[in-house]
Amino acid sequence: MIGAETLIVPLLQAFFWFDDGLQSYLQAQGWRQVTRSQSMVMAHVVIGVHKPSEIARSLGISRQAVHTTINQMVEMGMLELRDDNDDRRAKIVALTDLGHDMRQDADRVMADLQAELRRRIGRRNVDNLIKAFSADWGEPVTDWPATDKKR
Repeated sequence: MIGAETLIVPLLQAFFWFDDGLQSYLQAQGWRQVTRSQSMVMAHVVIGVHKPSEIARSLGISRQAVHTTINQMVEMGMLELRDDNDDRRAKIVALTDLGHDMRQDADRVMADLQAELRRRIGRRNVDNLIKAFSADWGEPVTDWPATDKKR
């Protein structure tokens, strides 16, 4: 059983703390509410993942689910689909001008949230988190030995 002493629980809680703060700020600035899925798609586009299939793979969800989310964001005016110059059959996702404006607001609040976290838990702790999460962890561990347990 996964308990609070494992890394995954506080890691998820930290992610939710940032995402909830981000969503609250954006709404206070007059932006339409976005779902956590839409927020994750936006984050991927911002870091340079532009193919819907790659976004789906990274998030561990179906391409259909990603396309649904992207289409919602296109309707909201935040994203647009463009032809992929490397693959004429495919599309890539890009920020619109509105999406860029939202990103600028998001960047501002993320800096503010990081500063608030430094005040709450200390500069050294935040710096150590950044250092640890920025380190090269290598490829995910996937070569587990098989067991005889059946489920």
